[in-house]
Amino acid sequence: MTPTIEPLSGPEDLEGVLEVDQASFLRPWTRAMYEADLRNPGVSRIFVVRTKEWRVAGYCATWFVTGEVHVNNLAIRPECRRRRLGRQLVEHVLARAEAEGHPRATLEVRRSNHAARRLYESVGFRVAGVRQAYYSDPIEDALVLWRERPPSGRGQTP
Repeated sequence: MTPTIEPLSGPEDLEGVLEVDQASFLRPWTRAMYEADLRNPGVSRIFVVRTKEWRVAGYCATWFVTGEVHVNNLAIRPECRRRRLGRQLVEHVLARAEAEGHPRATLEVRRSNHAARRLYESVGFRVAGVRQAYYSDPIEDALVLWRERPPSGRGQTP
């Protein structure tokens, strides 16, 4: 079965997102944080990637605002990594954002997260700045990444 990517739909999907978060992050978001985000559906979007084995193999939590998409969190279950699911998910989110008039994308990533940096750079993100001591437990700088895409029909590619 080919993985599918869909918007989050209901409490079962949110449970899956929380499981992936717990397995992926030192300081995962709480249920309350996701629920607060989901109360703003005009901005907040969560996409899940499904496989034959997992209803939620991974997810990407985003904000679509004023011509850009901000990637808040992207994670894949540890047992599903290295299957290109993260790349498929981020490409889907970027294409969806562009189709809805949001050609720019941004995110923060731990300076030490080389795997995530490689993924993001492979789809056109570039380092645009540093947020000193942005992360805690452990304290670490965040690299601010940006991806600029011209409006469709301009003939430029990153």
